[in-house]
Amino acid sequence: MIWENDPVTASAETLYGADDLTHLEGLEAVRKRPGMYIGSTDSRGINHLFAEIVDNSTDEGAAGHATKVVVTLHADGSVQVDDDGRGIPTGVHAKSGISGVELVLTRLHAGGKFGGSGYKTSGGLHGVGASAVNALSHRFDITVKRDGKVHQMSFAHGVPGVFDGPEPKAKFTQQSGLQIVGRMKRNESTGTSIRYWYDARYFETGAALDVEGVRSKLRNTAFLVPGVTYVLRTAVDGTISEETFHFPNGLSDMVDFLAPASDKAVSGTLVIRGDGTYKENAADENGVMKSNVERRAEIEVAFRWGTGYERVVESFTNTIRNVHGGTHRKGFERAALKSLQEGISKTRGLLKPKEDMPVLDDVLEGMTAVVHVRIPEPQFTSQTKDELSTAGITKVIQAVVERHIKAWIDDRKSKAEAKIVLQKIVDAARVRLAQKQQKDAARRKTALEGASMPPKLVDCRTTGVSRSELFLVEGDSALGSARLARVSEYQALLPLRGKILNVQKASIGDTLKNAEIASIVQVLGAGTGRTFDLSVMRYGRVILMADADVDGSHIRTLLITLFAKYMRPVIEDGRLYAAMPPLHKITTKGRNPEVKFTFSQREMETTIQKLEKAGKSIVTPVPRFKGLGEMDADELWDTTMNPSTRSVRRITLTDVEAAEQTLELLMGDKVPPRRDWLVESSERVDQANIDI
Repeated sequence: MIWENDPVTASAETLYGADDLTHLEGLEAVRKRPGMYIGSTDSRGINHLFAEIVDNSTDEGAAGHATKVVVTLHADGSVQVDDDGRGIPTGVHAKSGISGVELVLTRLHAGGKFGGSGYKTSGGLHGVGASAVNALSHRFDITVKRDGKVHQMSFAHGVPGVFDGPEPKAKFTQQSGLQIVGRMKRNESTGTSIRYWYDARYFETGAALDVEGVRSKLRNTAFLVPGVTYVLRTAVDGTISEETFHFPNGLSDMVDFLAPASDKAVSGTLVIRGDGTYKENAADENGVMKSNVERRAEIEVAFRWGTGYERVVESFTNTIRNVHGGTHRKGFERAALKSLQEGISKTRGLLKPKEDMPVLDDVLEGMTAVVHVRIPEPQFTSQTKDELSTAGITKVIQAVVERHIKAWIDDRKSKAEAKIVLQKIVDAARVRLAQKQQKDAARRKTALEGASMPPKLVDCRTTGVSRSELFLVEGDSALGSARLARVSEYQALLPLRGKILNVQKASIGDTLKNAEIASIVQVLGAGTGRTFDLSVMRYGRVILMADADVDGSHIRTLLITLFAKYMRPVIEDGRLYAAMPPLHKITTKGRNPEVKFTFSQREMETTIQKLEKAGKSIVTPVPRFKGLGEMDADELWDTTMNPSTRSVRRITLTDVEAAEQTLELLMGDKVPPRRDWLVESSERVDQANIDI
């Protein structure tokens, strides 16, 4: 028993109550965990501060209220952004009692982009950006020209006040309120000017603003908002250099800029514009969540193909670059793949018989593309907006792009150009497959080095692992027909003599000593048991090819049990199959005989009845195959080995359970269950077929 004054409890117990909980108020949360709000605390985070400010000016330009944005990188490390937009609202906000300027710069999630009438679409969605920049800055100055007046305000680490000098660390006096410092001149443009000095203490040592990143940001935005001119002014050695970015052709100019310099165009630049609606759950003005709110999306896509191999696909949402793409890029890629695959299948002479259809990598090879969507209240995976996650946009952009690409392929004026592109895609697929075959051949050679294969293995040649097949063939007689029937490029054969060991009862030592089992393990080259590695298995599929009789069923059962116990991942990955050879061959009489293969007595009788009703005569007696060896090469190819006409059954874990139960019943140690089963099953035997 421990008493109240026990020294153990007196020294060890720590009380945990409500006072121990921490609530970060206002911008304190940003200063405490800056990486949560700007993505990182290295140079990328510093550039993100700049992006948040310039994006607000871009929103004014995209909405048609600004025509020029000037960015100045001062020699003291400060950044200034000026625009000729409407200016941040300066009036007093009814609920907070402070000016609109102070509200958006000191309160998280405040701004004109939350469902109000400020912006139809916006890049600065979260309402965190400008206030986060303010919180992480030694000094933050803003000048707003609006309603004929010039307003100014300053902040130190997000706190409003007044500096007694122009330096970032001048004496600061805390003071709330927006100051009117003068009147606007006649014909002077409205707008907002922001200058900030970020505090290096919140960032990693050596982190700095990447000027090339600033330049790239302004250039990209100028492509996306062709009605706005962007100017970059950089102070270097007492002088100011100036660059202007203005691209009246928008995304078409951007594609030309992004395309590799050595890449000759195979097609002209396709520019697709359209819109559509989607539905999502969203909160109304009062914060109440509503379902199936209809949204309208504006789509703009530009792309072309070049002679090279490099792909460049850039994605943007409301002018914000999404480095990792997202749902809009997914919709574009789906549309491109589907429509171009359809175009290839409809164009004669592009694909050879049995050639695989090109995949997305083939379609994107040599492509330069820009995907830009404008949507209200987009959803991103993080504050840095690297990836769009709005689900509904995928189908909208897919429908718009698919419709335009199909029209481009079918249009008389562009049909010839489209065919050149389709041929390029098909050629890319052929090169990809050829390279894969070379890699797989090298892998196969490596797997074979140091281990001689069983002499009875009839291996395939150099086709890739994914397509190659290993047939485990019952008996040498079937091997003869299979050798003539197979496609030596990708079909390998391993004959098995008789029934393999029942691994359900045998020890692992006896199992691996069995010659047939050892051959199977050696040929597959992936090991057994816990060390089995599916990724290095030498064949894409394993097909059990046994006769359609009792002995064949027994062999299949034994093989399924072997794979289930020692190579189970082959079954779990869906790569073990059982061939389904036919029992009967029905042939009609006449000049053009018709051949039908059936797999059971009932199917044979039903098929004969249908043919006779159709007025056809049957060659009798109908032959029954006693084994695979009785089939000629053509019959074996058509029924059992041709991927397009054969019948095979994928072995599942359900089949494994059935095989194990059957083996336990018929070959297990317990005699009574087997005796009972024989008695119960005796009624199913056709005594007329028993030789007595």
